[in-house]
Amino acid sequence: MPYQLHRLELHSSTIHLLEFSDEFDPKDYLDTLTDIERERYFAFKHDKRRQEFVATRFLRHQLFGYEEIKYRDHGAPYLENAGFISISHARNLVGIASNPGFAIGFDMEEIHPKVLKLTHKFLNENELLRFDEFNAEEMISCWSYKETLYKLAGRKRIDFKKDLLLLEKRDNGCIAKIINPDEVVHVELETLRFKEYVITINAHEVSYVRN
Repeated sequence: MPYQLHRLELHSSTIHLLEFSDEFDPKDYLDTLTDIERERYFAFKHDKRRQEFVATRFLRHQLFGYEEIKYRDHGAPYLENAGFISISHARNLVGIASNPGFAIGFDMEEIHPKVLKLTHKFLNENELLRFDEFNAEEMISCWSYKETLYKLAGRKRIDFKKDLLLLEKRDNGCIAKIINPDEVVHVELETLRFKEYVITINAHEVSYVRN
């Protein structure tokens, strides 16, 4: 079977997943792309990138038809008439999270032990005290927290150790904050486990405090 669709609900957000196998041939789904997207597809040189690109647009088409995915200056995706969305990719998995009322950040990561060699690159000293740096799933979750915060920050140049802070560990997520130049953003993150993947999303609307 080339793909399976999944739907997860968390509070007021919905997470739509498309899990695809190596049998997923992107050429079979080109009719779900817009003309602009088809041009982009043929510009990609690598088969895996083509597969991921088409899988994401095919999932979009199942949810929103031919409405084109556009991107803001800092890279955040949006659809003109679909509320707030966030997109993530992992190996053989693409996802689109949506919320009708507030901005969301959403990330998916495959659990793997390689992350244990990289923890000091994205966690500061205080965070290493709060989380188990020898637990691969917990470290993947921390990386996923930071990726989700990055998507919520609304800017490109960010120090993951200084600007994206994990403050309090919880059973199914953490309390965090984003340090932006003119504001502090307080975020409650929640995680879900889907097969061998960790999924992170902000469970509620973020709050802003001006500096």
